Amino acid sequence: MHGVSLPFSFACGVRSSSIRASPRSFLWPTPNERRKVRCALITAQFELKRPPYPLDSLEPHMSRKTVEHHWGRHHRSHVDGLNAQIAGTQLEEMELEDVVIASYNKGSPLPPFVHAAQVWNHDFFWQSMKPGGGGKPSGKLMELIERDFGSFERMLKEFREAASAQFGSGWAWLASKRDQWPIDMDLLKPLLAIDVWEHAYYLDYENRRADYVSIFIEKLVSWDIVSSRLDIAMARAAERAREDERRRQEDDVEITNSEAVEMYVDSDNNSESE
Repeated sequence: MHGVSLPFSFACGVRSSSIRASPRSFLWPTPNERRKVRCALITAQFELKRPPYPLDSLEPHMSRKTVEHHWGRHHRSHVDGLNAQIAGTQLEEMELEDVVIASYNKGSPLPPFVHAAQVWNHDFFWQSMKPGGGGKPSGKLMELIERDFGSFERMLKEFREAASAQFGSGWAWLASKRDQWPIDMDLLKPLLAIDVWEHAYYLDYENRRADYVSIFIEKLVSWDIVSSRLDIAMARAAERAREDERRRQEDDVEITNSEAVEMYVDSDNNSESE
């Protein structure tokens, strides 16, 4: 991942997909079982979610034609591919994020992973924009950006560079993380994403990816949504910290009780020897 990693803070960088590599195990069908599944009626259905705005409402910065092509064809193909691949498997009953985690398979991705990750990424991408977007964030988000990057302008510069310099296709992400956490995708919380696959911008900008990235930042980003994601990440971080503290206190009690028993036994042995 190319970018920076700073205390609670933000890691601005590039990944080809969004994953959280939490341990999760399940049984993947054998080839014979998969053949049976292909003959069965597919009942598990993830739906293609519409962007949260009319398809032409991002114009002139992103044309209706681009949105229809990107969302209606590329995004849909991942939804259809995912539904076909998980039919008849244990993934069929899971939520999308859990399918991403499970199919990542601790770093040895299973067949549904690419489709699941791309469905998740695209849902996140469409929600990251709004008509009349751009401008600047406010509140806690702006406070942390200025603290950790030095300025809003510096953060934008690094985000532009990460998105524009991504070799080939992929995604650029702005994410938050706690300073005491290791750099692990289970602990990075995505706040903003831009799709830099060519189908995301070629109809409008041809090969001018840098122009597309600049317009995305200046005219399309929904900082309200990014701020709400930060609020959720911080709330979860606080909940995790409380849980860690509770476990530490329970461990301290167990250690104290163990030491008390040992002291009692030692004292008893000493009195017998006297």
